[in-house]
Amino acid sequence: MALTGREIVVAGGGIGGLAAALALRQRGAEVRVLERAEAITEVGAGIQVSPNGLRVIEALGLGAALRARSCRGRAVVLRDHRAGAQVLRLDLGRLPAGQEYYFVHRADLIGMLADAARAAGVKIRLLQRVEAVTPGARPELDLGNGDRASGDLIVGADGLHSVLRQALNGVVAPFFAHQVAWRAVVPNVFGHPPEAQVHMGPGRHMVSYPLRDGTIVNIVAAEERRGWVEEGWSHEDAPENLRAAFAAFGGEVPKMLAAVDRVGLWGLFRHPVARHWHAPGVALLGDAAHPTLPFMAQGANMALEDAWVLAASLAEEPDQDRALARYQARRRARCEKVVAAANGNAWKYHLRNPLLRGAAHLGLGLAGRLAPERMMGQFDWIYGHDVTAQA
Repeated sequence: MALTGREIVVAGGGIGGLAAALALRQRGAEVRVLERAEAITEVGAGIQVSPNGLRVIEALGLGAALRARSCRGRAVVLRDHRAGAQVLRLDLGRLPAGQEYYFVHRADLIGMLADAARAAGVKIRLLQRVEAVTPGARPELDLGNGDRASGDLIVGADGLHSVLRQALNGVVAPFFAHQVAWRAVVPNVFGHPPEAQVHMGPGRHMVSYPLRDGTIVNIVAAEERRGWVEEGWSHEDAPENLRAAFAAFGGEVPKMLAAVDRVGLWGLFRHPVARHWHAPGVALLGDAAHPTLPFMAQGANMALEDAWVLAASLAEEPDQDRALARYQARRRARCEKVVAAANGNAWKYHLRNPLLRGAAHLGLGLAGRLAPERMMGQFDWIYGHDVTAQA
């Protein structure tokens, strides 16, 4: 209980913020979470919990709860867009012993984190919009309702448009990645197996995987596009636009898209990893520190890692400023590497030249058949990382 008596305010009640609140509370801190929404929930989205993120979930005591609400991933399968022919199968059963991969509804993960945090004594306040932060020995938040919140430490887990990130790093305009993405959840009336399937086509690709007990399927479909007006996840689009964009896709794709009756659309933007993750009395984590494109399925996993390392660093080092510097030193290079990998990944799925695409798919298929262990080994640097074992 190294943090007994420490007062910590967490701005943001998403995955990273709730995980940090729970980890800090388990070490004795008095923790408040300020969430701008009217409820701790998030609907309509799935996430992939890879072994590195699962280690944090288990260390927080929520491994059994996660497994009970998730689908265990059996494989990642790359498919050609035309008829859905398999290009490469990455067998998740080939992961090293003890490494597991899960597909979980985001609302379920947030729900279990929130329940555990409340049970541990974390106070969660809703409808608390952060407008400004003042770093210092006793940092303060200005809230939209006129109130102020202060503590020994304020943790900025306030997401992509973080107020705290801007206060520590200034305003840096994001760069449009010239891609948009649709997101939808549909009933699993077509027997989707417990695997992530990636259908790859010219200038676009679609990812699908089952959630909960396999009764629903999460769909994320990305398309290259020249222009976009506003960044965000809150735009609703007509399902017909999604179906038209993927009209040339065969295999199971038409069946999945035919089941879509509501779909969100957002532009994908690149942000630099924040240069400054901390200031006196303030720290950043998750998307507030290192927003990432979704092409490595690591956004939530990186936030979970951040949460654990922040709490561990504070517990190990009594001097808070040194603890926050240690936290950034442990996390920044790894997150930069993950963000760079995600930035460079999408083009592999979007090859337009038929000859180049055919050769690339042939090469992937041969590598998968001749050297399956090596193909899985390319992810060791991500999945094998264990922040809960770091000293």
